[in-house]
Amino acid sequence: MAKLTATDWIWRDGEFIRWQDATVHVLAHSMQFGSSAFEGVRCYSTPRGPAIFRLEDHLQRLLDTCKIYRMDVKYSLDELVAASCELVEKNNLDACYIRPMVLRGFGASGMVPGDSPVEVYLPCWPWGAYLGEGALENGVDACIASWARVAPNTIPSMAKVAGNYLSGQLIKQEALRNGYAEAIALTVNGMISEGSGQNVFMVYKGELYTPTVNGTLLHGITRSSIITLAKDMGIPIREQEVPREMLYLADEVFVCGTASEVTPVRSVDRIQVGEGRRGPITTRIQQRFLDLVKGAREDPYNWLTYVRAERAAKATA
Repeated sequence: MAKLTATDWIWRDGEFIRWQDATVHVLAHSMQFGSSAFEGVRCYSTPRGPAIFRLEDHLQRLLDTCKIYRMDVKYSLDELVAASCELVEKNNLDACYIRPMVLRGFGASGMVPGDSPVEVYLPCWPWGAYLGEGALENGVDACIASWARVAPNTIPSMAKVAGNYLSGQLIKQEALRNGYAEAIALTVNGMISEGSGQNVFMVYKGELYTPTVNGTLLHGITRSSIITLAKDMGIPIREQEVPREMLYLADEVFVCGTASEVTPVRSVDRIQVGEGRRGPITTRIQQRFLDLVKGAREDPYNWLTYVRAERAAKATA
């Protein structure tokens, strides 16, 4: 897996600090109890300069997560959008990955976090293909994880908090140890949930299927983008409970997420999916998605926030 590459500047609570100065106390509440909300956002190089994909939607989900966990963020959505764009510009990046974070700092010694201040960070760094070079073209091998995803009445899966990804770590590490690039987890009822950090889609008899938002998986922003694109492309789509064996019978399978983008799955549990390569519907969706995020085709959804345009508008406001 690729190592994280340091950049120069991180935005912290309204000011820019050096990368190496973005530290938290070992007894910060987020370190003790995992009370940290975060997002992952991609900024793409386009003919009009760097453009951040669905920035407002990601930041709104961050604020929604904080609402669920009673973390009061003193910055508005517009302020966080402006700060994110300034961050990309200040680090002189044309393409990068942005990791907005809200965490509880040093203060409380127990589970009740009220005495721990809420801190907001915006780091970014260059990041290429999450599942490795060639994954988008050639696909990856996946397995069914032995670890199930959380039940709906345990922790809120629609909140993107650090603690939710402890299960993702187990799922991913198990897959890698057993020779797979990724794993797909099931719900406690044995239905398909999500990958270690991706939503799952499959093509069966010309229709696109994806598990419904059922309290075990993250309501992914890339997931919702794929659903929108598929509908506009005339591809029939079903959001429903999906049994495990459908992965074995599917003509095509792919996973999607901010990091993974749209990555084909060529086998599941060493059972070949379809022709064992990226299928035609996956190819169409992937190409439409990548063309849009890279500015090669019109963006009718206003999903791209162009950094330079945003910064110019702020300067003249």
